[in-house]
Amino acid sequence: MGQAAPIRIVTYNIHKCRGMDRRVRPDRIADVIRELDADVIALQEVVNAHQRPAFDQVRQLAGAFEGYAWRFGENRPLYGGEYGNMTLSRFPIRFSRNYDLTHGKYERRGCLRTDVVVGDQLVHVVNVHLGTGFFERPHQARRLLSPELLSSTELKGHKVVLGDFNEWTRGLTTRLMQKGFHNIEPKKFLRYGRTYPGLFPLLHLDHFYFDRSLRVCGFKLHRSRKALIASDHLPMIADFTFA
Repeated sequence: MGQAAPIRIVTYNIHKCRGMDRRVRPDRIADVIRELDADVIALQEVVNAHQRPAFDQVRQLAGAFEGYAWRFGENRPLYGGEYGNMTLSRFPIRFSRNYDLTHGKYERRGCLRTDVVVGDQLVHVVNVHLGTGFFERPHQARRLLSPELLSSTELKGHKVVLGDFNEWTRGLTTRLMQKGFHNIEPKKFLRYGRTYPGLFPLLHLDHFYFDRSLRVCGFKLHRSRKALIASDHLPMIADFTFA
């Protein structure tokens, strides 16, 4: 038997669908996602407010893609609705759960675990949006790595942890995550290692971590004309195979 086709997984902070032109356009974000041809898409900063058409984003994004299952995890209230992370998958979803990563009095943060079935393999996709505070992220990383979450004996499949970690230096959060996971270093695949903001990259905020049962066979930053306007972040694309 030949090797299975790579799995394409994307992380994309859509900035509430507010583009660099200050316009809130979920349809434009949907157009960017179509350009990616991804199997699993982890979105951060998604609003689920049915009373305001521009912010009824979960329903609009879910309805824009035939053949994708989806899950949404609320982190806090916003605009009379909910605000959090959303994961879409071409593969069947077996289970999902949202975890609270809030530390102290900082803004509420969370991660959305979505278990997808790829053939006879199970992949745990953990969609993360950590805080901007220097002192809160290490606590959030420890929570991520705890027996309640990534170290749980219930997680029998492959693990991919991705999203906006808000860590632009090689800080404690990065070092903690690297103890248990491999990570993708953009500078090994791109001319520069900086990825944010999209128009003029100065930092590297969005990250991929994955366990040793997976291998990276491709990585790129999606810099289409529409993507450069649709959000301050650009989609990051990684192709994985099973080791």
